[in-house]
Amino acid sequence: MEKTEIEGLWTHIHWLSVLEEHGTYTAAAARLGVSKSAVSQRICDLEKATGTRLVTRTTRSVRLTEAGLSLTREVRSAYEQIARSFSSVRDSVGEIRGLVRLTAPVAFARQQLVPHLSAFLQQYPQVRIQLDVSDALSSLAAEGYDLAVRHGFQVPETHVAWKLCDTGSVLVATRDYLQRHGEPREPGDLSSHNCLFYPRGTDQPAWTFERGSKHVERLTVPIAGSFATNNSEALRDAALSHLGIALLPDFSAHAALASGTLVQALKGWTLKGAFADEIYLIRPYSPHVPKSVSALVSYLKGKLSGGFRFVP
Repeated sequence: MEKTEIEGLWTHIHWLSVLEEHGTYTAAAARLGVSKSAVSQRICDLEKATGTRLVTRTTRSVRLTEAGLSLTREVRSAYEQIARSFSSVRDSVGEIRGLVRLTAPVAFARQQLVPHLSAFLQQYPQVRIQLDVSDALSSLAAEGYDLAVRHGFQVPETHVAWKLCDTGSVLVATRDYLQRHGEPREPGDLSSHNCLFYPRGTDQPAWTFERGSKHVERLTVPIAGSFATNNSEALRDAALSHLGIALLPDFSAHAALASGTLVQALKGWTLKGAFADEIYLIRPYSPHVPKSVSALVSYLKGKLSGGFRFVP
């Protein structure tokens, strides 16, 4: 095959890579901004040019054959380099622009992240943000994310991290609940309370407390309650319904504490090990960082670096 013929198939190969990534012609067409029939025709043309089947079609999805996978693996790094080079040239001139794909935990995204994104997008009208809200720890490189918010995350060597803010854990309840059941004075008093907690495996739930600076006193007390969930917003809402005393990350409790709808219990004690102490922004390492990504990182650090500690 002549070089000019191969050059004429570059777009076809790129579309095949997009089809591999998205798994259906409909999704690939949406990503490329073309019709489903156009994608199908390009793949057929590519199969004719190579003389072999590249895609196996089923009723619900498509998958690449070994030949198709071999082709996309060989060219993936080249296309990624082209994308980086294009972004670098575009970022070197003009205003900040482009798509930033961001993933973040559900509660943090809803309560702390989304409220700041509107002002950022008004400040940078040529930037677009695609936010995936999920508690699953997706692979940034595999899923194509530019940034991720991670709550106490061990950063891989292949990634770069910025500390976004400190965070902590608090015990909260409504005044109504505490008036009816009594306010705990010591961690051991929690044995007589309905404790709302984040489940950790099948072990007996327990909370660990510390107080003091020079001579640290440390206590781990077993707790029990009628409601457990892996979502801090749900725990907060259960506490707001006067159900019991909830253990929350401070970013989930901050607004309710500030409004007085929840109050903090056992203020003299520090909770340990319940949730991580730091929140990070991370990205896969690359020699070139789009200006849109850098701008979003700087903006969020400026807005959230103070953390969420409530001071009445």
